[in-house]
Amino acid sequence: MKRIATAELLDSDAGTPREIAASLRDLDRINIWFGGDRASASMIRSIAQRTGKTDLTLLEVAAGSGRSARRVAELVRGQGINVSLTLLDRRASHVSESSGIGNAQVVVADALSLPFADASFDITSCSLFTHHLSEPQVVQFANEALRVTRTAVIINDLVRHPLHYVITYAGLPLFRSRITWNDAPASVRQSYRRNEMRQLLSQVRSSRFEINSHYLFRMGAILWK
Repeated sequence: MKRIATAELLDSDAGTPREIAASLRDLDRINIWFGGDRASASMIRSIAQRTGKTDLTLLEVAAGSGRSARRVAELVRGQGINVSLTLLDRRASHVSESSGIGNAQVVVADALSLPFADASFDITSCSLFTHHLSEPQVVQFANEALRVTRTAVIINDLVRHPLHYVITYAGLPLFRSRITWNDAPASVRQSYRRNEMRQLLSQVRSSRFEINSHYLFRMGAILWK
């Protein structure tokens, strides 16, 4: 299955405020039902275990509503890991949904030019983001994320596969927004395979990286500073 770069409606907020809010809630359901939150939590636990750190600062890039990042923080808190969140998205209309996140800092900015000093966070993380990027942009983002990170970068994303594409279409009735009905299949079409992501991350200025498979066509990469 060839990768096909496809514009996604949520990227440009091509919908009404109600449709956009519904699509952000659909993304939450995708992360809850299909293992996205659990994959991110697993990688944070791995970083905490290997470094011995139980208090971590985390920048979530392309955070959307921020609800997924908050759930992940709650998951790892149950295992003794305290995560202090900063949420970043380039659309103010997305992070406006972050009201009630608690004391998380919210920033509107471009993921490819992060407005933070070097080594500002223990971890920089993203979920369902890198498939939106071209190959050179994946490398650019990973290097920029490493710049603002002290310990590791987490990439949590889809894996492109024909069966995943079929499953995505079969699951569309579960979702409420026409934006999701367009964007979910488009996301699978333009996501990367593990070998493609490995080739891209080999060009990044990390000391080492690892890529693992997670539930239902998810992959998780950890890039160590």
